[in-house]
Amino acid sequence: MSNAGKSLLVGGLCRVFRQDGYRVAPFKSQNMALNSYITREGLEMGRAQVMQAEAAGIEPTVNMNPILLKPTNDTGSQVIVNGEVVDTMSAKEYYKNKKQFIPAILDAYHELESQNDIIVLEGAGSPSEINLKENDIVNMGMAKMAKAPVLIVGDIDRGGVFAQLIGTLALLEEEERSYVKGLIINKFRGDKDILMPGIRMLEERGRKPVVGVVPYVYLDIDDEDSLTERFAKRKSSGLIDIAVIRLPRISNFTDFSAFECFAEVSLRYVSSPGQLSNPDMILLPGSKNTIEDLLWMRQSGMEAKILQQAAKGKIVFGICGGYQMLGETIQDPEGMEHKGQVRGMGLLPINTVFQKQKTRTRVVGNFGRVDGILKSLTGVAVEGYEIHMGITEIMGNGVHLSQIENTIGNIENNTEKRKLDGAQKGNVYGTYIHGIFDASDVAKQIVATLLQEKGCDPEGVKAFEMKEYKETQYDALADVIRASLDMEKVYDMVEKGIMV
Repeated sequence: MSNAGKSLLVGGLCRVFRQDGYRVAPFKSQNMALNSYITREGLEMGRAQVMQAEAAGIEPTVNMNPILLKPTNDTGSQVIVNGEVVDTMSAKEYYKNKKQFIPAILDAYHELESQNDIIVLEGAGSPSEINLKENDIVNMGMAKMAKAPVLIVGDIDRGGVFAQLIGTLALLEEEERSYVKGLIINKFRGDKDILMPGIRMLEERGRKPVVGVVPYVYLDIDDEDSLTERFAKRKSSGLIDIAVIRLPRISNFTDFSAFECFAEVSLRYVSSPGQLSNPDMILLPGSKNTIEDLLWMRQSGMEAKILQQAAKGKIVFGICGGYQMLGETIQDPEGMEHKGQVRGMGLLPINTVFQKQKTRTRVVGNFGRVDGILKSLTGVAVEGYEIHMGITEIMGNGVHLSQIENTIGNIENNTEKRKLDGAQKGNVYGTYIHGIFDASDVAKQIVATLLQEKGCDPEGVKAFEMKEYKETQYDALADVIRASLDMEKVYDMVEKGIMV
């Protein structure tokens, strides 16, 4: 099922194989997520495979995720193949046509295969969705194409794990069951001895070995978007209270993970005006449908609450779609999201026009001159990436602005150009750059400033190196995998492959 822990286990296995000296890469033929990433080549892929590539110690490439589906509404998605948008399709249309993408999937897989010793493939949802099996390209269908041994993961935390695993096996066809070489029980809390009678019965009835029971662990590793447990955080217990607006179509919430690493900060996601309260800083995230989410804020009363906080001098910071919302107007002449023009929140003197062409680029540079509360960010280095459909014009309107300035490196010819990529008005800031808070000094400067504003000593706040921190988390995950899975059996599966 979804959220059984497949992505995390793939990442853990990638790290174990890497530690053991193998060249290893992750692969997911089709991912559906709003959390996406831009590679060095300017191509778009799912962030789950980025996490897994980091665990494997290699550069993320679109070969690891040849098809990315980004939902635009409840029944349709933007279809991204090899990192580029090819169309927007309804679920029915995509299901009817997805076999046409098999050549792209196999090309990506074989390219990875030529460069690595081991590839760890991740499925999507359940392998026994019998209504979708005919055109399956990501679960057992992909296992057959790659001749890959299969481990099925069950989530005991939600209950019914034995029924999950036995039911899954029962719904597989005989040939598909021959690919299954083991079962994993994930997210276990408690005494494993109490579980053993159930495991023995599971192995007898399923005729497949249980290769491990993985405990429920608390590690700070990027997870998938809509099912993340980060959204459940509600209480403010730190000196600094930062509220992220949980938009209905929120994307790239990992932009804010850096703040969770400071003991002084409580980061929480709010989805109603009553939850907002009186935070020290409000973050407006990206959105897959900026106009619809802006209208949701307006209709729910969330916009009015944010405007009240901004008028009090609280910091409001928007990223990508959140940046666009903070402006004067958003125009959509071609109906990319919501044909026509809507009024923005009016907190930044910018106007945005949606266009068909998507901006996809990596950015490296520095903040320009920053005024107001966050003036300590002036000159601080930033690194990140952009993914957006709109072109934003910064208007003078007689208001002094400080723009966030970037250097964009062209990998092909090593040239650079400067551009303005954000705007400020008083205590309101916005930028298109995803990952802007990940640079070691950016989040530190913001946290130190917020502490100072509250009369607290900011001297104890240390710069935070996100890359180093992630490495410690991947190593900790590998330790859990080694302690929980029978790695001899796993390596035996890798060596033997599939003999059918």
